[in-house]
Amino acid sequence: MEFCPDCGTMLFPKDNKLTCRCGFEKGLSDAETYSVEEKVEVKETVKVVEDIDKFKPTTDIICPKCSNKKAYYEIKQTRSADEAETRFFTCTKCKHTWREYD
Repeated sequence: MEFCPDCGTMLFPKDNKLTCRCGFEKGLSDAETYSVEEKVEVKETVKVVEDIDKFKPTTDIICPKCSNKKAYYEIKQTRSADEAETRFFTCTKCKHTWREYD
């Protein structure tokens, strides 16, 4: 592996020369051989989760629609950075969603 003396980028073989994206070129002799290979390993597939809510944290709060006492919650910055975040709740029973501000 060789690097460009001008910019430090790795040189790649092209037309019996080592070339750089900055324009630097270095000739190769007939005895020199270069090749570029990349081995790719098999990666895990992405798993789709049907019910994403079950991975959210829960809290004890009364649902205004069905009076259930548990809800999933998320905190998001919906206003400017110097104001408090907005809390979004989703009832674990009826899936009603509401928000609270500070």
